[in-house]
Amino acid sequence: MRIGYKLCSEERDPLGLVDDARRAESAGFEFAAISDHYHPWIDAQGESPFVWTSIGAIASATERITIGTAVTCPTVRQHPALVAQAAATAACLLPGRFFLGVGTGERLNEHIFGDPWPAAAVRREMLAEAVEVFRELWSGELTTFDGRYYTVDTARLYTLPNEPIPLYLAASGTEAASLAAQLGDGLIVAGDTRDALRTYIDEGGDGPRLAEMLVNVEDDEDRALATTHEKWPNPAIPGELSAELPLPRHFEQAASGVQPEDLRGKVLTGTNVDTYLSQISELSSAGYTHVFLHQVGADQDAFFRFASERLLPAVRSTNEAA
Repeated sequence: MRIGYKLCSEERDPLGLVDDARRAESAGFEFAAISDHYHPWIDAQGESPFVWTSIGAIASATERITIGTAVTCPTVRQHPALVAQAAATAACLLPGRFFLGVGTGERLNEHIFGDPWPAAAVRREMLAEAVEVFRELWSGELTTFDGRYYTVDTARLYTLPNEPIPLYLAASGTEAASLAAQLGDGLIVAGDTRDALRTYIDEGGDGPRLAEMLVNVEDDEDRALATTHEKWPNPAIPGELSAELPLPRHFEQAASGVQPEDLRGKVLTGTNVDTYLSQISELSSAGYTHVFLHQVGADQDAFFRFASERLLPAVRSTNEAA
């Protein structure tokens, strides 16, 4: 199992993200996954810088850690030809240590130009077509593409990395997981949906399989739950709302009935290493190959101390013994 860190664009300003990436590398994390949003989920999170600028700065501030998007939506707000160029440049800045994670997105970020928000099935079709655009442009050949959703008129990418760009598709359901198995080089599971993971494996997906773990290292569980409730009530927002609500205030309204206690079991709290190892082991047994930890709240210092001094050495010992 490979352990990564979540670079949370919704909670950190650009310089904070660069500093977090540097510290994640120093602590011993193997990779970091950075979110790509136009808005935060709720106003209390407070940030949402442009991901590609952040990645460029992170590239110059780090030497070893792999960086990837988790995830970019290349269908409405960003044309896939533009994302193909951005990813190719990022991969040149991070040679051998960049991956592009893509998904069908949320109305929260994609409505800003006034475009219609398609149904989920249509968004999956758009994502599949976007992947076609990526592959053709990443070949370095002059590309003309006349698809159902996208047009590319005699475009060529001149700046390309020496190695292929790993392309991971995000899924929270079986349909998107099936698409990831067909078209992607790996899977990012939104919300640890085991049906999506099983579908990906059953349909022949053999790439990396990433899960996100929400954590807060405050040892007082009530305080940790209160911080998570304030900054990241997302796990308690039900059903399809995450993809359909357009503004942070609507997520705040959806979370208005959520209590800190409702997040118990949805966020791993405290600094008991055995508890973390047990959860990581359970994810590994389920079929995940990578997990990235999202420390909620402003106190990243305590998290990095815990990770570097206790958690990551324990994970390495466990992996070596396996």
